[in-house]
Amino acid sequence: MGLAKGSPSPGAEPLSPRQEWRAITLATLVLASAHWSVLAGLVSVASDDPAAPAPGPLIAFGLALVPFVFVVLAFLSGHPRAPGAVIRAMILSLLVGIPVSAAVPDAVTGFVAGAGAGGVAALRADPMHGWRARAVGVGVASLAAFLLVLVWEGGLLLAPALPLTSIGVADHLSERRWERKVGGG
Repeated sequence: MGLAKGSPSPGAEPLSPRQEWRAITLATLVLASAHWSVLAGLVSVASDDPAAPAPGPLIAFGLALVPFVFVVLAFLSGHPRAPGAVIRAMILSLLVGIPVSAAVPDAVTGFVAGAGAGGVAALRADPMHGWRARAVGVGVASLAAFLLVLVWEGGLLLAPALPLTSIGVADHLSERRWERKVGGG
């Protein structure tokens, strides 16, 4: 069996859970900052208050932070081709995030779906980490974000914690399944 695309070189140590979760945690902090800035800009756009801050700089700052989410993920996880992974992540985030935002105009679901799709490409994948499991995790996180925002306004603030965490959980479940298969039990 060959190595998964984007996996480390033969003989390289697998990504430790500590290293993976450190990358996910720090990237989530950057993602939360980006999300909250964009959200503040959108609230400012909808505000009738003449003293509301200008929305443009808030939205621009938030969107400018998004590539750094993928930089943190790729480099801290030790992706063997980190610069290319960051570019693929940015492209995937747009290819997924824009259509989802158009289909579900709630200002959160598309952001979660796009960040998750980019995270799948940016976070180093070892042979036991399947992209399908990661994609399912991002889909579940996007659906959870949609439902969370639908029933509770506080979901707007919690949503950035979902996409990258879902990838880490998917990797953990993939590792357990792989260990059972390899271990014969």
